[in-house]
Amino acid sequence: MATKLLQVERDDETTAACVRFNDPHKDEGVNVPKTKKTYCKNKECRKHTLHKVTQYKKGKDSLAAQGKRRYDRKQSGYGGQTKPVFHKKAKTTKKIVLRLQCQGCKHVSQHPIKRCKHFEIGGDKKGKGTSLF
Repeated sequence: MATKLLQVERDDETTAACVRFNDPHKDEGVNVPKTKKTYCKNKECRKHTLHKVTQYKKGKDSLAAQGKRRYDRKQSGYGGQTKPVFHKKAKTTKKIVLRLQCQGCKHVSQHPIKRCKHFEIGGDKKGKGTSLF
């Protein structure tokens, strides 16, 4: 629910009224185009070029990482769980990170955007006049 402050004029008095309304754009989510013209900071380019936009995804955890080897060694044998397990998750969404690849030099940069529940790349564009209540 969003709140909007309205000024109401009544009998030569101006009073402020707080009105609650449903935001029609709240559930739409974020729609990002598949290509974006932005600055490439690679030594070869250093200019505004067309970039291919994809969503960043976390890679697979390595079994050879030092922390994973230490954890597995400590967990082995009898004795149950040895390290604390985190349960107090506070956030319901993650910040979206855009992966921008320059189409000229193939340099990859990352651009974090705000949190959102629904995210899509290259979806249908919003038509004219749809932003009205």
